[in-house]
Amino acid sequence: MSWNISRLRSRTAGALAAVASLGLVLSACTSYDTYSAADARSEAKGGVQVKAGMKAQAGPVDCEKVKCIALTFDAGPSEHTPRLLDILKKEKVPATFFLLGKNHVDRYPELVRRIADEGHEVANHTWSHRILTDRSSDEVREELSRTQDAIEKLTGKRPTLMRPPQGRTDNDVSDVSRELGLAQIMWSTTAKDYSTTDSALIEKRTLDQAGRDGIILLHDIYDGTVPAVPGIIEELKRRGYTFVTVPQLMAPGHAEPGKVYKP
Repeated sequence: MSWNISRLRSRTAGALAAVASLGLVLSACTSYDTYSAADARSEAKGGVQVKAGMKAQAGPVDCEKVKCIALTFDAGPSEHTPRLLDILKKEKVPATFFLLGKNHVDRYPELVRRIADEGHEVANHTWSHRILTDRSSDEVREELSRTQDAIEKLTGKRPTLMRPPQGRTDNDVSDVSRELGLAQIMWSTTAKDYSTTDSALIEKRTLDQAGRDGIILLHDIYDGTVPAVPGIIEELKRRGYTFVTVPQLMAPGHAEPGKVYKP
């Protein structure tokens, strides 16, 4: 039995790595409007979101004045997530977790609850990591809503953020996301941790790209990633960064459903 589980995990990680390696190239094939965290903040301060009936709330810090950066983790939880949560708790760093439904949320329900209970943002990364732009609207809705339901059942809260696999989206995906109350969150920094188990390299790639209002993309399913996190946190704190969740990065605004946010 343990051999079968290991083989399944290996296949899942391998499949995710294969599609992720194409992500930046393929996502460039589709044109869509993008917005930034700064856009969300300025709209709220200008009253745009308030006029639309959206309540603007201040975050724990003002990211207009403070150097903020958001750690995000895709495709978990996994057997590596408990160690990651221990690190984040010790360092008092909040993160945003874009959770995968099949073989992850449904396999590690206690970790989903722990992520939420420890104050991290729980978000949606689809049910089975299918490329949404290759699917019908009904299939996109199924991929997202199934994960929404599973997370809500475990945490009592429906996610408001999602990250499309490979970062591939289009107008149809945006329409379904809007319908389900989900904003789409891209990234500014990727360590391509699916391609290496070298934690030092993952740390270097992350730090080389890190910037203010940045969103760091990592995966808590690969062997080399979690060991790189302490060094990433230590160095970014030394550089004066404050770690926030994605919603905190946008406060007092918030990510609007259907829109695509990219630093």
